[in-house]
Amino acid sequence: MKINSKINVGILGGAGYTGGELLRLLLHHPYVNIQFVHSRSNAGSLLSDIHTDLIGDTDLRFTATIQTNIDVLFLCLGHGESIKAIRDLNIDKTIKIIDLSQDFRLLSHVNTFFIYGLPELNREAIKKAQHIANPGCFATAIQLALLPLASQQMILSDVHVSCTTGSTGAGQSLSVNSHYSWRNNNLSVYKAFTHQHLAEINQSLQQLQQNMNTAIVMIPQRGSFTRGILASLVLKSDKSIEALQEMFTDYYKEHPFVYLSTKNIDLKQVVNTNKCVLYLEKNGDELLIVSIIDNLLKGASGQAVQNMNLLFGLAETEGLRLKASAF
Repeated sequence: MKINSKINVGILGGAGYTGGELLRLLLHHPYVNIQFVHSRSNAGSLLSDIHTDLIGDTDLRFTATIQTNIDVLFLCLGHGESIKAIRDLNIDKTIKIIDLSQDFRLLSHVNTFFIYGLPELNREAIKKAQHIANPGCFATAIQLALLPLASQQMILSDVHVSCTTGSTGAGQSLSVNSHYSWRNNNLSVYKAFTHQHLAEINQSLQQLQQNMNTAIVMIPQRGSFTRGILASLVLKSDKSIEALQEMFTDYYKEHPFVYLSTKNIDLKQVVNTNKCVLYLEKNGDELLIVSIIDNLLKGASGQAVQNMNLLFGLAETEGLRLKASAF
């Protein structure tokens, strides 16, 4: 598209955490015009009535109707709802779709064709796509830690992953373990060995290392903080730390949001950004990889905007030059 034209955007499910982050990004994106933000439960309310951080930024209101004069539709719906929306709404085939749920991430899905939207793996395919399945947050952090190794056929042992996410990873719906009194000053394991993101992680790694027959042993945890993911991965490697650092740097040299640090990292380096920062450490033949992202940005809405930029021929970083809240 011409650089001086606007991308007309519609959003389904704009009242949740990912919807709010998407709005924050798109309202300040130089090449975006938001046509509508759909939410039946909040129809008629100002966006800033629900997302109070948007006060003064927009006078748009939620709507219960869906317009068709758009170029791209973002689906910020609950898992299982995107399939229903695409089936029931009869969306014009010329409209591009970016789905932030898990409904279309696996290639075995037969209802429609979606490209898996991890730019560091599928950038060229994303540019040509009509429909994008935005990756999961844990999946993004773990895949970015392992893609350079898979590209060199070097995942030769089981990968043990301990990963902790902030409370926004659970969405806005209330549950016992999302209440402040339970979550604050607390830590717990959930979905050990069985997390739903494992399927898309294995799918992506096997795209690069087709004969990979090792396991990803994933232990997710609920953290006592609002946003961000820190994943630590351990696997076997006989390569020197210098060779590994060179491999990772080379793999990501053309990707603007992934960085390798030679110093140990902490989560605040990436909160409020679309970055992933990686750190490598060796102990004998054990390789430690630490991966950090903001679960709502690189793990959700920021990556969705990154994919939109690719779809419409914009710079990948457009609207995503965000500084971390490091203190």
